[in-house]
Amino acid sequence: MSIIFDNVYKAFGPKKILDGVSFTVDTGEIMFILGKSGMGKSVTLKNVVGLLKPDRGNVFVDKMTINELDEDGLEGARKICGMVFQHPALLDSLNVYQNVAFGLRGIPEARIRERVLECLKLVHLDESIFKRKPPEISYGMQKRVSLARTLAPGPRYLLFDEPTTGLDPITTNAVNELIFELSRKLKVTSVVVSHDMGCALRIADRILVLDQGKVLALGSVEEIKKSPAQLIRDFLMEAI
Repeated sequence: MSIIFDNVYKAFGPKKILDGVSFTVDTGEIMFILGKSGMGKSVTLKNVVGLLKPDRGNVFVDKMTINELDEDGLEGARKICGMVFQHPALLDSLNVYQNVAFGLRGIPEARIRERVLECLKLVHLDESIFKRKPPEISYGMQKRVSLARTLAPGPRYLLFDEPTTGLDPITTNAVNELIFELSRKLKVTSVVVSHDMGCALRIADRILVLDQGKVLALGSVEEIKKSPAQLIRDFLMEAI
């Protein structure tokens, strides 16, 4: 089981975003995708779950060709791919319990409650916030609730799109540690889009760097540290 990009091209009008991108995310690893703004990082994630489709090339998840699936097929693919967006995107009209339970249908209410509590505990929260609505909790806590909601259906892949956007340094570190903890504890495959080279160096198994629509580098932390590419040297300097 893995994620595979095979010679993927994606453009918006005359602007090339992904220009022949190929890589594989191995089962159980944490891969960080780094690059400057506008270099296709978030577009890459959206192609994994079919929110966007390549102009050419293929995207595979568990041997499913994502860009060839119809809506029913995409629904099935999205059940195994949990996407965590930049902002929590919780429903303000629902309380925390209802938000986390949102994707759980067709199972007994007792089991739903049990699963909601399990997922909140995984992100270091508990039932004391069940009845609170998103505006009544901190932004950092909203991020955790959003992650718990993503975990609830039991995905095999976790896709994080700039998960620490808008957070202070302490909360940023806590979220990054949580990504590592969950990936290892749940034995899921994680792909993290980020600008944070420091975090990537601490918790990534491998790092993919995109530049001008192409793969500039892909390798282990030690391999990336040795890269002569100026963009990577600049990222490394910021991480010191």
